[in-house]
Amino acid sequence: MAKFIPLTVTGIHRTTADAVSVRLVPKDGSTLPFTQGQYLTFRQVIDGVELRRAYSISAGVADGTLEVGIKRVAGGAFSTWANETLAIGDTVEALSPMGSFHTPLNPDARNHYLGFAIGSGITPILSILRSTLAVEPKSRFTLIYANRTARDVMFREELEDLKNENLTRLTIVHILKNDPTGIDLFTGRIDAAKLDAMFAQWVDVDTADAAFICGPEPAMETIADRLAHHGMARDAIKYELFAAATQQGRLPQSHAPEDAATQTTATIIVDGTAQEVAVAPGETLLAAALRAGLDAPYACQAGVCSTCMCKVTEGEAQMITNHALEDYEVAQGMVLSCQALPIGDKITVEYLDH
Repeated sequence: MAKFIPLTVTGIHRTTADAVSVRLVPKDGSTLPFTQGQYLTFRQVIDGVELRRAYSISAGVADGTLEVGIKRVAGGAFSTWANETLAIGDTVEALSPMGSFHTPLNPDARNHYLGFAIGSGITPILSILRSTLAVEPKSRFTLIYANRTARDVMFREELEDLKNENLTRLTIVHILKNDPTGIDLFTGRIDAAKLDAMFAQWVDVDTADAAFICGPEPAMETIADRLAHHGMARDAIKYELFAAATQQGRLPQSHAPEDAATQTTATIIVDGTAQEVAVAPGETLLAAALRAGLDAPYACQAGVCSTCMCKVTEGEAQMITNHALEDYEVAQGMVLSCQALPIGDKITVEYLDH
């Protein structure tokens, strides 16, 4: 099982009025390798309550540093603490980097990548962008970045620097919902009509080898649909959804499958140790594990990250929602325990290192 790693804050940069980028190094002086597009799951006690939140890494794999972007959200205890209280020299704890929002990089590749970021969805896209430009010197990248106003553009200076350093390899298109840009195509909301026009006039989807999308689910679905409509293969479209933690452990009974309407005895294996736990009707496996005092890993509790992933080795479970696991992982018996409701009276699951 992955363990929390102490990290020292070495730098804090305010990238907008309500967002910061935070640089970190392992406290023991070691390095923390990551793959572009991955995230860190942080653990912090705030006002006597332990909070866990996942934030995407914004640094590139060749940057020699570790950096995350944290945007303050209304009512968000962790994001508010990070924006207002966190200071250089502080120690924070995080799990090793996780996530599969990437494609392999090849120094000999001559690829064209598309990136679509909405708001703070720029964070993992920036990591992918930085890494691609550094590791694949023959590849190019087109970024479409949507925000409410120019003031909301995270990492503006960093993006401008990257553009100046890669004039022939990087194209950046800003779309602003509320600020006039002088070009109708780049003003307003991203919708199907705007995307169709953009793909006809500015972005040739036929030349793209892969697309990375990060933002709210409805917008991501629209972007993916139009990319597919214009000829991009579905398996070349990669998603990363962001969402606030739901902190839900018990779902309404109407959400549970019929076979999950009775109590289940779950054998839950964490760090190689098995413990039997009673799972109440409509209760997720994660909620039952935490209620029993097990140190099960988790972060968003919304089916968005894969921190709470575990494998069903006996019995069956049904997920309420899944925004993190690939089809092949589900076929192998993996479930998101924060969304998994057991079916039947017995189930065995094991948390694996990932």
